[in-house]
Amino acid sequence: MTAELTALMEVAGPHVAGLLVIFCRVAGMVALLPAFGEATLPPRVRLGVALAFTMVVGPVVAPHPVPPTIPAIIAEAAIGLMLGLGLRLLVMALQIAGTIIAQSISLAQLFGVAGEPQPVVSHLLAVAALALAVAAGLHVKVAALLIESYDLFPVGLAPAAHDSAEWATAQAAHCIGLGFTLAGPFVVISVLYNLALGVINRAMTQMMVSMIGAPVVVLGGMALLAITAPIALVIWGGSLDSYLSDPLALPR
Repeated sequence: MTAELTALMEVAGPHVAGLLVIFCRVAGMVALLPAFGEATLPPRVRLGVALAFTMVVGPVVAPHPVPPTIPAIIAEAAIGLMLGLGLRLLVMALQIAGTIIAQSISLAQLFGVAGEPQPVVSHLLAVAALALAVAAGLHVKVAALLIESYDLFPVGLAPAAHDSAEWATAQAAHCIGLGFTLAGPFVVISVLYNLALGVINRAMTQMMVSMIGAPVVVLGGMALLAITAPIALVIWGGSLDSYLSDPLALPR
């Protein structure tokens, strides 16, 4: 029995070592992955997700064992974090949009939310977007991206520093721009509202226009959010699919 186990370990040992290298890339991506890598999930659940993705990706990308050297492990973890960062920035775009919207319609601090403090609109948009992404097969698309990433970044070969910096800068700029784009209608309405409020206040100085205008902007903002939120989620979903199909493309 001992001899058989020893022979089995000699055969399976290199393959297990190769899966360990793959796990480093997968775990780095899962750490920042939307929905499956949220901080509100227990660490054991996130570890289980990383192992599940490893079991899916491993047989496809590693038919031949790869030695788990220290440079290879570091490079694989860096590649995984890079891929996950692009997805996490898309979620941050929704949070930026929600913050701008909440400030525009005076709902910035309606009530607290779990995890990192955010305006309620940010939390609403982020949860809705993550639910939409998971329902649309996010796990399948992420597995396909991980498999494709081994054609873009061979095992143990980390991307150049200047290329990574250029990519990260473009992704961050796209994140901020997307957030402002999604919140654009609310910014326009807020500007028009404040201009109208200023004109009315100048015309009727004795009238408490803010007492009348505050309920109007809150109710109008909530109605506008109900109308524009589905459109914003569709635009965000398009950006998500574009990234998953070509993560190295610089957004414009």
